[in-house]
Amino acid sequence: MRPSRPKTMMATAAAVALAASAASAADGQAAISAHDLALLNRLSWGQSASSAAELQAIGARDWLDRQLRPRAADRLPDAAQAQIDALPGAQTPMAELVVQMDAQNKAAGKLTDPDQRKAAQQAYQQAMTNLGRAAATRELLRDIYSPDQLQEQMTWFWLNHFNVHMYKRDIRAMVGDYEDQAIRPRALGKFRDLLEATLKHPAMLRYLDNDQNAGGHINENYAREIMELHTMGVGSGYSQKDVQELARILTGVGVDLNPDPPKLKAAYQPLLVRSGLFEFNPNRHDFGDKVLLGHTIKGSGFGEVEQALDILAREPAAAHHISAQMAAYFMGDDPPPALVDRMAKTFLKTDGDIAATLRTLVTSREFDASLGKAFKDPMHYTVSAVRLAYDDRVILNTTPMQNWLNRMSEGLYNHETPDGYAQPAAAWSGPGQMAVRFEIARQIGSGSAGLFKPDQPAAKDAPAFPQLQNALYYKAGLDQTLAPATKSALGQAGSPQDWNTLFLSSPEFMRR
Repeated sequence: MRPSRPKTMMATAAAVALAASAASAADGQAAISAHDLALLNRLSWGQSASSAAELQAIGARDWLDRQLRPRAADRLPDAAQAQIDALPGAQTPMAELVVQMDAQNKAAGKLTDPDQRKAAQQAYQQAMTNLGRAAATRELLRDIYSPDQLQEQMTWFWLNHFNVHMYKRDIRAMVGDYEDQAIRPRALGKFRDLLEATLKHPAMLRYLDNDQNAGGHINENYAREIMELHTMGVGSGYSQKDVQELARILTGVGVDLNPDPPKLKAAYQPLLVRSGLFEFNPNRHDFGDKVLLGHTIKGSGFGEVEQALDILAREPAAAHHISAQMAAYFMGDDPPPALVDRMAKTFLKTDGDIAATLRTLVTSREFDASLGKAFKDPMHYTVSAVRLAYDDRVILNTTPMQNWLNRMSEGLYNHETPDGYAQPAAAWSGPGQMAVRFEIARQIGSGSAGLFKPDQPAAKDAPAFPQLQNALYYKAGLDQTLAPATKSALGQAGSPQDWNTLFLSSPEFMRR
């Protein structure tokens, strides 16, 4: 992706790229088709002038191939990467960061003076909150500017699928690593690998209490959610006995902040597994034999977990459950059952290849027929508005976006229950939700909305005005997506600010 452009008051990236599009049209190249524009809207975090130009230049087929198999060399604009590199905790390995924060918390709790203890505990909580905000900043910058838009879409999908709540225990210090190291690199890979990566991450083990699961003191929380949410789905044929057996398999799988290994008898020492903060402690494991979904698993240690994940990831019910969720995520409510069945067949045939399963979805007639009809959830609405307004001009502050998402009840890493945020349109289209969207449209449409004011003391705003109502706009293909009523309303706008606000509030912009 190109480096961010120089900051000028009026020459936004959108206007520049739209001008390039018009120049291409003048040279005889047709504007981007309505279909390709809708495809871009669906598979990316929203159209922008530069992304439309890229798709048009290489063609939809090659663009899709690139998105399904991201290139390691792809990088963010320098201005976005510099912000990420400067975030709190960005230069500290997660394990070290968690240990540091744990020490700070314990030190605060040991203070005897009440006022000093309160101040120290408040400082700890603020530091933890800063780490959570830093993770959200990194995610939003990647969503807006990464050239690998489908990978970022699927990272958000899997974050919701394997949901954790950052305000439980010390997860705020872990959630950025959970997203960036466990989920993003595997978002388009093999589901089995992704399932194990989430299982081994301390954020998941803390969130679903498996670090408290031990032989003789069974905690079924994580085992139940693996079967109910992460793999097979509710009503798919597993029993309460299967949940209990999986919980037994997961005994000893936990988190250890102590740098020294636990004391083990000689026979158990080869069975200890440690990686960062993850630990399989054989002292805490139930070594009895188990039967999971009809498969006998002999007591052996962490190898039991590997066998269980193999079984669950290859279950036809899991293939169908995951395919149905992916189809609903991209197509909206009630995806066609026949398409879900074909996706599940691909999933099983390719041993859980996520990209291959997505290709079955995206190349289907049913998918084409659904383009432009899926209602945007708050995350898609917020990110797509910023992408369209500013293209690859890098914003300097994601705090307004985080605040908008919180107001619309889809704050990053902030869903308390394991089921993740709801997918149906009805969850996001109520009057209160729409009122906030109209306010966001007004803020972005009238100026920079604080997006270009660095989040630093005494920082000054760098004004930016999105020129969505550019004469070249209609030569770039966007007019093809607008209904006559929307065009009529835009034609009556009394100012560029009003035009921007009306467009970002339009029914067409609410869909993808």
